[in-house]
Amino acid sequence: MKALFATLTITSLLFSSCNAQKADLVVYNGKVYTVNEKFDTAEAFAVKDGRIIGVGSSAEIRKQFRATEEVDVAGKSVYPGFIDAHAHFFGYGESLQTADLRGTSSWEEVTQRLSEFAKTHPEGWLIGRGWDQNDWVDKQFPDKAQLDLLFPDRPVLLSRIDGHAAIANQKALTTAGITRSYTLTGGEIVENNGKLTGLLIDNAVDLVNRKIPGSTASQAEKILLDAQAKCFAAGLTTIDDCGVDASLVSLVEKLHASKSLKMRLYLMLSDSEPNYTYLFSRGAIKTDRLNVRAFKVYADGALGSRGACLLHPYHDLPNKTGFMLSNPKHFEEVAEKIAKHDFQMCTHAIGDSANRSILKIYNKVLGGKNDKRWRIEHAQVVAPEDFGLFGSANIIPSVQPTHATSDMYWAGDRLGKERLKGAYAYKQLMQQNGWLPLGTDFPVEDINPIFTFYAATVRKDSKNYPAGGFQMENALSREEALRGMTIWAAKANFEEKEKGSIEKGKFADFIILDQDLMKSNPSKILNTQVLKTYVNGEKVYEKK
Repeated sequence: MKALFATLTITSLLFSSCNAQKADLVVYNGKVYTVNEKFDTAEAFAVKDGRIIGVGSSAEIRKQFRATEEVDVAGKSVYPGFIDAHAHFFGYGESLQTADLRGTSSWEEVTQRLSEFAKTHPEGWLIGRGWDQNDWVDKQFPDKAQLDLLFPDRPVLLSRIDGHAAIANQKALTTAGITRSYTLTGGEIVENNGKLTGLLIDNAVDLVNRKIPGSTASQAEKILLDAQAKCFAAGLTTIDDCGVDASLVSLVEKLHASKSLKMRLYLMLSDSEPNYTYLFSRGAIKTDRLNVRAFKVYADGALGSRGACLLHPYHDLPNKTGFMLSNPKHFEEVAEKIAKHDFQMCTHAIGDSANRSILKIYNKVLGGKNDKRWRIEHAQVVAPEDFGLFGSANIIPSVQPTHATSDMYWAGDRLGKERLKGAYAYKQLMQQNGWLPLGTDFPVEDINPIFTFYAATVRKDSKNYPAGGFQMENALSREEALRGMTIWAAKANFEEKEKGSIEKGKFADFIILDQDLMKSNPSKILNTQVLKTYVNGEKVYEKK
């Protein structure tokens, strides 16, 4: 009898095995946050040809599918691959090749770091990025005097953390043909007592930037691949690169074809006539890993450098309101042109005046409710009466939560107590359409999406400041934050049917973390580590 039972069991197992569907990969024994409509959790899922073919319990999936490879997650948490809805992927890769000035505590430290960098980069322009005078004891903008002493014969350009201001030495100014201050739209060449200080604001920075030699093809390839490696290690599987030129598209296509570049990219072309000509004639570009259907437009500057365009003067500089980077007619013409060709418009707007101006133009051109998914990038300071302009035309506020926790120390000085209430108002913005995408704006902020999650939900810095959280009425729930980093970010790119959740038919982009973001004590969230990252079912990163 025992022999008969054993024979029947073996036969049953063989029969079950023969009837199991073939899969390339089965992931099981995990806590899988599917981020589907119901925010269900599961234990396992199966992958074939880069897509998810089944989701369920470990027992069900392992019985239903016979896989070439199985991964026992051992109870760890699994999430859809993180999507950064606003970043500068190529710019971040470039920053890895230049002097890192982030976290400096003084102008003296900036020049010290640059001097060390110059020792290993002895030729050509000296480029650096990341200083922020708001982090220094002396919060005044620096000037070029020390740079002129240290580097009289090498052009130097050091960009502020937000990229909306920079210090150039005399050699760089001379190379750019800047011999005096003059008025320009959307920018400022700063003088003091009739002498150039080297400080350039917004469009003035471009006067020097355009003189810097561009990357060679091999350098550009290294830039992209270096950025990819860092992003995969952070659990990022799709990046919205906000503001690139059409020339980058062909390089990305080439590297995607060679399979050396595996990152999925949503490229927004910058506001320039050559870029419009290129994409309007070619049409939207869509592959499994590349999506080009949007244009990035720039309304104003940044709050930290007082280039953000405000309705009323800066609280800490009453004679200044910031400025728009182009005249209103330009934004209206661009909006009409983009709408005519059925592309997406994504506009950088920081100040309440800039947001109001762009929102009104969007509402006029879009004509009410729609599914064009036009975006306001940052939506950082919004007047109370203007929030409704988002919902009235389904305009998407694309926000970066770490801006709130980076700026909270000094934003009140810039805006004053009352106006600060309409700044970094993520909950209020989310309520306009019922969803909103989240990003980092790296390299302005750190690339780590865990910081995004923490800033969105806890709204404190790494030292637990402030005690009660910064303007907690605008904190997001953990579910909202995770959706903003996955399915809502995909939706902002018209990609919610192919990524952003762990569901049958979608790309197998997922990550395994060492702790559960939905349950972790807030004090432990920032310590979360990415253990593995998968794109298209392929492991592209594993923590050593």
